[in-house]
Amino acid sequence: MDTGRVEVGDEILRLFGIGRDEFDGKVETLLGLTVPEDLPALMSVVEPDHMSLDERELEFRVRQPSGALRWLRLRGRLLPGGEGRPARLAGTVADATKLRSGVTDVARVQRLAADLATAGTVKDVGHAVVDALRKPLRADRIALAELENDRLVVTVLDPPEPEAWPELWRSEWRGEWPDAPVRAMPALAAALRDGRAHIWPAGSALEPSLAGVGPGGLAVLPLPAGGRMAGACLIGWDRPHEFAPDERALLTACAALAGQALRRAHAFDAEHELVGMLQRTLLPHRLPRLPGAKAVARYLPATEGLEVGGDWYDVIPLADNHVAFVIGDVQGHNAGAATLMGQMRTALRAYAAEGHPPDVVVAHANRLLLDMETDLFATCVYVDIDMEQGTALCARAGHPQPVLRHPDGSTEIVEAEGGPPLGVLTRAEYPMTPLKLKPGTVLALTTDGLVESSGTDLDTGMDRLARDLAAADPAHLGRTADALLAGAHRGDDVALLLVRYDGMAVRPRRESWSVWRVPEAVRHARRFVRRTLRAWELPRDTADTALLVVSELVTNALVHTEGQVRLDLSLVGHRLRIAVTDSSPRGPLKPTSVGWEATGGRGILLVEAVSHAWGTVPVSGGKQVWAELVTNEA
Repeated sequence: MDTGRVEVGDEILRLFGIGRDEFDGKVETLLGLTVPEDLPALMSVVEPDHMSLDERELEFRVRQPSGALRWLRLRGRLLPGGEGRPARLAGTVADATKLRSGVTDVARVQRLAADLATAGTVKDVGHAVVDALRKPLRADRIALAELENDRLVVTVLDPPEPEAWPELWRSEWRGEWPDAPVRAMPALAAALRDGRAHIWPAGSALEPSLAGVGPGGLAVLPLPAGGRMAGACLIGWDRPHEFAPDERALLTACAALAGQALRRAHAFDAEHELVGMLQRTLLPHRLPRLPGAKAVARYLPATEGLEVGGDWYDVIPLADNHVAFVIGDVQGHNAGAATLMGQMRTALRAYAAEGHPPDVVVAHANRLLLDMETDLFATCVYVDIDMEQGTALCARAGHPQPVLRHPDGSTEIVEAEGGPPLGVLTRAEYPMTPLKLKPGTVLALTTDGLVESSGTDLDTGMDRLARDLAAADPAHLGRTADALLAGAHRGDDVALLLVRYDGMAVRPRRESWSVWRVPEAVRHARRFVRRTLRAWELPRDTADTALLVVSELVTNALVHTEGQVRLDLSLVGHRLRIAVTDSSPRGPLKPTSVGWEATGGRGILLVEAVSHAWGTVPVSGGKQVWAELVTNEA
């Protein structure tokens, strides 16, 4: 067992189809002739860690030089070593081909056990049972169902067409599969109570709902698990079928394996649904409509483990037709990583809404993650695009580079300098990289699950992403995203965010005024507004209303705050936006009531009364109070 050397007789070599002069004395040479599907079971015998001192028996297949398959039966016993002698496996190999009936093989049960061991969901269990039983038994239909209270909820039907099943089943076809009350099938209910396989030959007196499943013979296998019945497997034949004793043994063995696997899979499905709900809750439900751009996003969970991870994306509309695009990845693939992902996404959105530039937003997120004292770290890319000018600023924290597809079809992997991952260094800096976007440019942000795997390094994966993006049609971003994900390695979750910059058809007209703290400050602000609106050729009534709003907002800022005050005007179509920015984070309070003798307190009430909409947003430690007027309502 230490060296893998094997001593065999000529008859064994003949069974394997190999000559004495061709055999090198290595057990691997014999294993190499074994049918791949039977190799795991055979390896469990020849590996000493899995071998017990009891005698073992196993049947497996080898492929002859002619291509024909031969069944062999191995009987062996482990002889323990001692006094410096290694352990040995001694046994016999016999030809079992003529002894086999075609369905009563131990190897088939072994393969079913191996398939069920890797079956993650209830449907996976059902498909493994169908593959193991239907063809070998030459059955016409198989159904696997879970027992939920007094109903039998079918999870796998083979064949899946409703016409292949009895009328009662079709009448209960409420969803993807039917679920029928157990009490409507007394024979099935009796089999479940009895807890052992029941077999009815052709012509048996059964209720129509069961007789239609197997008019030529029906087998019902209760699936036991943990002291109760997890469900049942129904196997039916159309033509009369003779049930041999070895078939009964095969069915009983398969039922026991399937019951335990069904119970495990049910728990996995419940857990998977829970983490899936968590993932869906933490990611955006839909992306916002953007001025001058279109964005699509995709998320693929990992196919291993709980299928929940720390990848996230976000699209954040900001003031002045700026939009922030974020993609990130929290270390790990569990509920903890997903929860931290939700916290990081919320934090970045909050910092962005305050009006900070990209480097400050990412630096704040880094400090937050350090303060949370978690063992996990995160990476991200944050891109702020000015939709009016077609310019962008990119800040990167240990994340794969963005990729640009230019209007001429060429692609570029952006050389953004970036900084370390979030949550690693206290004094980390995240320099910004400027980008210039022409109309038709596509920006691709992704996580490492798309561009890196055990067999592909990051640089190779990024080059492949750039080539695939160059070959895609930017007019259909959804199809482009699906094409880029087609070859994704599903050992890791993947997030992908694509943005096509189209440019704004109508650019806002903008003017700004710095309000100085002088006695005539409000009058100067009104003069600036009057001059600007006259140049924009707005109606007189709109200008009068705008002057009233400006007077109230600027007065409030000068009276109730300190520091610099800025007045911004913007016009998009028929909408005039007036915004006053100051250095105080406290928002204006709208009084609930104002006495007739009061000399103040009506400013915000007036703004609300004459404006189409108004509000306040935080910006860089202060706030911006804005009001919107509609110059020509259709």
